This record gives sequence, C-alpha cells and structure tokens, in this order.
Amino acid sequence: MDVLLSDLRARVLMAHVGRKSLYIRGGGTKGFYGLPVDHDAVLDLLPYAGVIDYQPSELVLSARAGTPLAQVEEMLAEQGQMLAFEPPHFAAGATLGGCIATALAGPRRASAGSVGDFVLGLRLLDAQGRVLRFGGEVMKNVAGYDVSRLVAGSLGTLGAILEVSLKVLPRPACETTLRFEMDEATALSRMNAWGGQALPVSATAWSAGDGAGCLTVRLSGAEAAIAAARAALGGEALADEEAQAWWRSLRDHTHPFLAVRSLWRLSVPSVTRPLGLGPTLIEWGGAQRWLCGPQSAQRVRQAAALAGGHATLFRAASADEARASGVFHPLATPVAAIHRRLKNEFDPEGVLNPGRMYPDL
Repeated sequence: MDVLLSDLRARVLMAHVGRKSLYIRGGGTKGFYGLPVDHDAVLDLLPYAGVIDYQPSELVLSARAGTPLAQVEEMLAEQGQMLAFEPPHFAAGATLGGCIATALAGPRRASAGSVGDFVLGLRLLDAQGRVLRFGGEVMKNVAGYDVSRLVAGSLGTLGAILEVSLKVLPRPACETTLRFEMDEATALSRMNAWGGQALPVSATAWSAGDGAGCLTVRLSGAEAAIAAARAALGGEALADEEAQAWWRSLRDHTHPFLAVRSLWRLSVPSVTRPLGLGPTLIEWGGAQRWLCGPQSAQRVRQAAALAGGHATLFRAASADEARASGVFHPLATPVAAIHRRLKNEFDPEGVLNPGRMYPDL
C-alpha cells in the first residue's frame, strides 16, 4: 500500500472512530451537483492520480481517481479512441473519479450508453477504512460488477473511488452535424422516428432559439454511412469547427440555455410529448429535457412522474433552494429502503458525503 493510499485510509479511519464527516473532493468542478454537505473535513483525492494501465488493443484503461479527465481523453485520442459516454468537464480540472462518482454523460449518451455501462471494475475506500475491489478488467468478469455500477453515480456516499477500469471505444471515422428548423413537437416525432431506423445518429438536441425551433443532429460512423444518412435526412450541414463547438457547449454547459444558476433536468420516455413547462432544451432523442430559471419543484416533478420519468434540480440558484426543493426525485419507499441498507453496509456512521443525495443518506 503506497503512502498516499495509507494517508487516505488513515484519515477515513480517524473520521470513522471520531464520528466526523468527510466531504470527498477531486477537481471540484461538480461541487454544485447534489445537496450541500455539512462536513468536518475534506478528503482530497486530487493527489491520488495517474494512469495505471492502458491497453489500446484491448480497449481497456485503468487509472486513479485524481487523474485529470483531459489527460485521459488526450491519451485515448492519440490512439484513435474515446470515452464513449462523452463526459462533461464543466471547467478545467475535472477528474476521472468525479466523472464516475457523478455518472454524468454528454450528448452521445443515448447512442453509446451510460457511464456505468463502461465501468469494468473499481477500487473503493469505504467509510470503515476498507479498500474494496469490485469487478475486473474485462466485460466477461461479472463478479461484483453490479456493485461497480451502483458506485457510479452514488456521489461518494458509498465510498471514495480510488481507481477505475473502463471499457473505451474507437473514435468514429467520420462525423457530420446537420441542422433543421422545426418546432418542438415535430422535432420529438422526428427524433423518435429516426431512432428506430438504421441511421448513424450519435447525438440530437432541440431548442427554441429565436424562431420556431432548431433540431441539431450529429451523425458518426463510416464515411459511406454518413453520406447515405445525409442524403436521406437532408438539412443544413455545419462546418466542423462550428459543430464541435456546439456539442462541446452542450457537454460542458457553456450553452446560454444551460449556463444558468437554476437548471432542472427531466428524464422521461423519449416519446413523451411537449410538457409545456416553459423554455426547454431537449437531448438524447427526447429522453432528456432541460428547464431553466425558477420553477415549482412540485409542478416539475409531478409532470415528470406523470410521464413515467423523474426530475432533478441539476443546478440550484442557492443552497437554500437545493435544501427546500430537494435535488433528486423522491424515492419510492421500497427503493429508499434499499438505499439505506446499502449506505449502512458501506458507511454505517454516515462519515462520507452525508446528505449529498438525500438528507437521510
């Protein structure tokens, strides 16, 4: 066990014995996400960094939690590979550990899969000072794989991610972005229709803008497939630099619609009709819908639930708003019981990120 890990473990054990709370932090770029954490000290994972193993021929990369996300993506790009789920950075300094702990994915999520889908295994430091390993480095190794997927998106409430092994994918040979003018209802209909066809669609986004609305579609794949799809779909092609800047603005929330202090995210079935809750930006073929500005939490969550989905206060205007509205959709009683059992197994004293997801977890 190296010095850095020994120090992390000692700090967790001390907090566990003294019943003190720790706030887990990496690059600090996603601190806005989740409820504010009342803590006695910070557990800094940023120094625990470095790529452990990368096998391009096996499409597997293993790295420590503090490894900069930009470094990982640069290394993959040199080999013509990528993180398929297109994780957001939000700001300079984003880390691989924060990427997995939040499980936030970018525009490619609907076509490629979630963050958890690509986690092969990980090492976790739990609140009792135990260094636990789940999963492996190949998809066939399913021992503990479900636990790895549970940790993805748990915001550190089950433990501090130390290392992670990920499946990576080849970068597409060709990409083209098309733009169409249409209203929200028409865009939803088109996105769902195209989703059922053999088209190389890797990302979609609709927003109202100044007119009736604009649907932007990214095609990724072989050059011949892109050419055939362009001929079938029509639309106006964007210049490469403009297209890359557009998708990056959605990924990192520099787009004016997303760069606001109060932002709701609704996850609903893609076929859900326009919800009529106000200005909306739609991604993931209709399955992810953003609402900006002040909203009634009850109204938004009721609309999402009636559609068969859920709503998250992705970015609150203030800590008071986050506490008053709650960040994540209320859990059904049986699901909440499972969450509490998991928390009690890994962190019975509530040491790590207490209340980050729900006040009682």
